[in-house]
Amino acid sequence: MSKRAKIHISWNISAICFGIVIGIALSALIAFEFAITPLWLIASFSLAVLSFTKHTRSFVCLALVAGLGIGLWRGAGEQLAISYYQQFFYKTVSVSGVVAEDVSHGERGDTRLQLVNVRVNGQPMHGKVWLSSDTKVSIKRNDTVIVSGLLEEGFGNIPASMSGATLESFSKTSGADYALQVRDRFAAGIRTAIPEPQASLGAGFLTGQHSDLPGNLDEQLRIVGLTHAVVASGSNLTILVGFMRRSLLRVSKYTATLAGALMTVSFIMVAGMSPSMTRAGLVTGLSLAAWYYGRRINPLVLLGLAAGITTIYNPSYVWGDLGWYLSFGAFVGVLIIAPLVQHFFWGKDYQPGIMMETFIGTISAQIATMPVILFSFGTISSYALLANMLVVPLIPLAMLLTFAGGIAGIVAPWAAEAMGWPAQIVMRYMTMAIDKTANLPGSQGETSYSMLALIASYTAMLLAILYLKRATNHSFGQDRNILIGERP
Repeated sequence: MSKRAKIHISWNISAICFGIVIGIALSALIAFEFAITPLWLIASFSLAVLSFTKHTRSFVCLALVAGLGIGLWRGAGEQLAISYYQQFFYKTVSVSGVVAEDVSHGERGDTRLQLVNVRVNGQPMHGKVWLSSDTKVSIKRNDTVIVSGLLEEGFGNIPASMSGATLESFSKTSGADYALQVRDRFAAGIRTAIPEPQASLGAGFLTGQHSDLPGNLDEQLRIVGLTHAVVASGSNLTILVGFMRRSLLRVSKYTATLAGALMTVSFIMVAGMSPSMTRAGLVTGLSLAAWYYGRRINPLVLLGLAAGITTIYNPSYVWGDLGWYLSFGAFVGVLIIAPLVQHFFWGKDYQPGIMMETFIGTISAQIATMPVILFSFGTISSYALLANMLVVPLIPLAMLLTFAGGIAGIVAPWAAEAMGWPAQIVMRYMTMAIDKTANLPGSQGETSYSMLALIASYTAMLLAILYLKRATNHSFGQDRNILIGERP
């Protein structure tokens, strides 16, 4: 294909989005003060508009350059904003803010929070602050807290942190987070119908609430590489939205789409705006819209859109948010690597059953995320594939049965135990499989993985993808829809 050959406009949009991500990443490595100016932004937007005047490969490259400029502007501005923390580092300060996500607990029982809408000594600040405290007060998401302690440099995408913080005061946001109240009440209903630790595992499947998992089960999930199953993620959302769509399609396509959209918004409100949920919500919304209008979105275009929008919203995702990287890694594995592998080994017309599809998707996602996991943790789950194959295919059934048990626990507590019995059977099998796999000899190994090895791994992966695409001439437009499980 020549550089003048016409291509779809979606590739120009995707190129701008990929350019934005690259520009934001570069802004953390090199100081681009000049990129903060309005003139730079105007020039970048002008290039972006110009890139849509012709639908050729050359203008896709122009779109990439335009996106790079926009990304540099957004990243440089964010870097400037979070640099104001430096004046407070290694000083005892007062920090106030709103709890952004579910509270977690460390190995010694300390409470760990992430705050947004931060004020340091009364001065408004940008970004998040991570802190730990020995307080035993019950703090929930969206509560407002005031702490004092020694402010230190942050890590990953968090610009500042405080260990051993002293809780000065906190206020509950009664009635402000209705989704959280619904989630907690529903989780209580689940625990009425299903005993622990199965209840916490079921709540994790349905709502992404993993902070209440028993410590032993949480550790076992990490060892066998199943933590992704009990965090708010695209897979959980896909199951729920897909079930809603199939149930209401008989009524009308409009009703099914509207219900899917409402389910998406509700799930994000319940689970919280984590990086994985931000990406999952975007992918689900775009996929629902494409399905409703009878369109198919190329995974690369979808990936670019999701990456560009999420990083414009929060540039810090690119600067070290592990959840964001793992989320996109799994996305690449399932939507790009898996179809290519399937086509290469079994042909383009092969339609696998649920077990084979799960196997191919799981191993592809594991391949795509493994370098990041090795680099970040220095550990490898030897039986991750086995554990995923034993547990993941039953998650839709477990979610359905746990949901029924949770509803019974709320509206008919006297019948909850009987209604929860089917879920208990499935969940006991899961916890047994997790326990046995985690305790196999050599279930977890340690390794040393450098940045050079990380870059080499993804370079090799990209070359393999290009080879498979060239060898199969695979058309991603014919793949199974990521939400509804249908082929065109």
